[in-house]
Amino acid sequence: MNTMRNDDLQLLNGNHAVAWGVRLVGPDVAPVYPITPQTPILEKLIAFQSEGVFDCDLITPESEHSAMAAAVAASATGARVFTATSSQGLMLMHELLHYASGARLPIVMFNVNRTPAAPWGFWPDQSDSLSQRDTGWVQLYSETPQESLDSVVQAFRIAEACELPVMVNHDAFYVSHSVEPVSVPPGEVVDDFLPKARRSLWLDTGIGRSIGSPAGQETWNRSRREMDEAMGRVEGLSREAGADWGAATGRAYDVIEQYRSDDAELVFVTMGSMAGTVREAVDRLRESGLAAGLIRVRLFRPLPLDALRAALADIPTALVLDRNFSPGMGGILHQELAAGLYGHRGPRLHGFLAGVGGLNVPVERLEALAHQYRDAAPTNKPIWLE
Repeated sequence: MNTMRNDDLQLLNGNHAVAWGVRLVGPDVAPVYPITPQTPILEKLIAFQSEGVFDCDLITPESEHSAMAAAVAASATGARVFTATSSQGLMLMHELLHYASGARLPIVMFNVNRTPAAPWGFWPDQSDSLSQRDTGWVQLYSETPQESLDSVVQAFRIAEACELPVMVNHDAFYVSHSVEPVSVPPGEVVDDFLPKARRSLWLDTGIGRSIGSPAGQETWNRSRREMDEAMGRVEGLSREAGADWGAATGRAYDVIEQYRSDDAELVFVTMGSMAGTVREAVDRLRESGLAAGLIRVRLFRPLPLDALRAALADIPTALVLDRNFSPGMGGILHQELAAGLYGHRGPRLHGFLAGVGGLNVPVERLEALAHQYRDAAPTNKPIWLE
């Protein structure tokens, strides 16, 4: 079915779009601690609750660490749980991120990508979430307020199907505080898309289960093998959720997005809000005679290597734009892509530290990069954009 004509079209910023997605899902518990620039998500959820339209145990604990501790405890009892944070708040949660994934708890968290300290800053940068890439959380990256709303709903379905926590991310200010028309689907569409899942792991005094107890070496090893198996299902689950959401709303999603890349001689590869600027650069480059394209990575963890290898197999040159910085390594997406393509047919890769710390990357700069590097030999050294 297609219910777009019944949707409520509203002008929403990215964070309020997230809050609408959470309201439509209707989690049982939402422990959230405020932090710039995530706070509007919490404020909007509080407003929904005060209006009597959001029936949820909304908790504001004393810190982000406590918020994740409450999320772990609530999810362990079988509750559907949402939380949100940003930057330093995510850093403070780090210990418990491992706990949540190791206990196979399908918590959904929205993280607003912001520069980590020091120095202190509030600018768009994906280093906060990407530094948590080995914690066992699924990671999705959104480009627009509409996609952020839609991804929240899909994230619950993915999390509950694989019994792993899911972190959805969008860029601070470029998405979190930018206002765009957002189509809010009717509640029954979300109810049909997201029936309450029956969990295989939860605390129940009737069956005498526990979590977090000491484990021997073989048991701990087996838990990671099982986590790896679950991660192996995420790409398929993401595709299925994106396709089913498309059937219900007219807005389908895949693990990567390809824009004018089928016949491209050069593509940009990036994540998040920078994709919008890249599309404009691609259109201009096409008009000037250079066949350019875009590949946007939406699912970063697990990295959809088969999809990326297929998309890049016949592309001569790829420019990877990272709005993040791993000291001593460079751009995280560039290095992961280089490792994933090793031994496979693929393009000459160039890695650019583009927009780190929230710096704007103009369309004209991307056009110049395309002409400068279209035939250049690849290098592993990260290239900083001024």
